[in-house]
Amino acid sequence: MKKQDYSSISDYLNSLEPERKIIIQKIHKTILNSLPKGFHSEINYNMIGYVVPHKIYPSGYHCDPKLPLPFMNLASQKNFIALYHMGIYSIKELNQWFLDEYQKQVGKKPDMGKSCIRFKPGKEIPFDLISELVKKVSPKDWIETYENTIIRK
Repeated sequence: MKKQDYSSISDYLNSLEPERKIIIQKIHKTILNSLPKGFHSEINYNMIGYVVPHKIYPSGYHCDPKLPLPFMNLASQKNFIALYHMGIYSIKELNQWFLDEYQKQVGKKPDMGKSCIRFKPGKEIPFDLISELVKKVSPKDWIETYENTIIRK
């Protein structure tokens, strides 16, 4: 994938190789179908982002208040597809739930960083689990977590 700036989710998707595009589109659709009301999808940090818009959280992101409050991002990286989920980074119980459910549903530990879940193209992607994960945190829940954990650090 060439490095470029994207003005829309369609631009981002259309820049992907066909096999990556199909996977990213399916994950994106899974997320959109499960995303609690109030979140908004847009290009955020040059990836597909799912954010709390300024109309719900006018303060925006503390690092750059002009930006909406980020929650999740989806990206095609060189060797994997990444789902960045700030909830699994900052909500210990949610992280443990995800680790346990991934093990049950996929049969192995997930390939993860602090907020990043990495999926290898051509390997099993647990779409139902992604859907369950997305449903677990509302914008209100995320704002509360953000204000009580991330801003206070």
